[in-house]
Amino acid sequence: MVNGDIFFKRVYPSPNPHVQLTEITYWSEGLLVKGMLAEPIVDGNYEGILYLRGGIQSIGMVRPARIAQFASQGFVVFAPYYRGNRGGQGKDEFAGADRYDAIAGVDVLKKYCSSQRIHLYAFSRGGIMALWTAIKREDITSLVTWGGVSDVELTYKERVDMRRMMKRVIGGTPSRVPENYEARSALKHLDELTIPVLIIHGELDDHVQLSHAQLLENALKKQSKKVETWYYPDLNHYFPGQLNQEVVAAALQWMKAQ
Repeated sequence: MVNGDIFFKRVYPSPNPHVQLTEITYWSEGLLVKGMLAEPIVDGNYEGILYLRGGIQSIGMVRPARIAQFASQGFVVFAPYYRGNRGGQGKDEFAGADRYDAIAGVDVLKKYCSSQRIHLYAFSRGGIMALWTAIKREDITSLVTWGGVSDVELTYKERVDMRRMMKRVIGGTPSRVPENYEARSALKHLDELTIPVLIIHGELDDHVQLSHAQLLENALKKQSKKVETWYYPDLNHYFPGQLNQEVVAAALQWMKAQ
């Protein structure tokens, strides 16, 4: 039961004829959790992307078309579902112990990726998962966080509609169990992060407010880390179709340039 060891895999229907999808069950801290792998069908020395989804449970679940989109541009992609999802063991903890599902996901990805260049690509809640993965591993090349959560307590304060869920999952409010929120915060550990970071954020985002991006940007700059920001004044959490594709393509090129 070594973290990242594969227990089971099955072929998954692909929306792209140039990309093969496989659903993988793997070990993470003694639990069997699941994720999806996307590989270009044509053999090559492709770089790897660990795609860290947003949401919780069925909300924000990994979309096959999304990771196939990345793979079609010359990457091997693995996207953990996180524990407690799609039949995986354990419970989704919103950046608690489930962060190890992302950390172990790197080892899954490296089994299928011949390149040593592994990148993190995170959306929404995935942002905090990516920060922890980058902090805990020394084999990551770059990190892109798009509309990413940087601080769980800030999410509690800003998202009134999520408070009931967060109290249930995290064990209470920030005032009642501050240690549970503190344990999820990666910002005080950024001195351990050594890779370049790209922050993408719509300034009208009301799901993950711009304050998350600015908080992370300022914290990284305070640590003299390499950080780049792409802020979009007229956009929210979800970018429209064509622009979304253009920003994805630009972000993937940014990764390759690091």
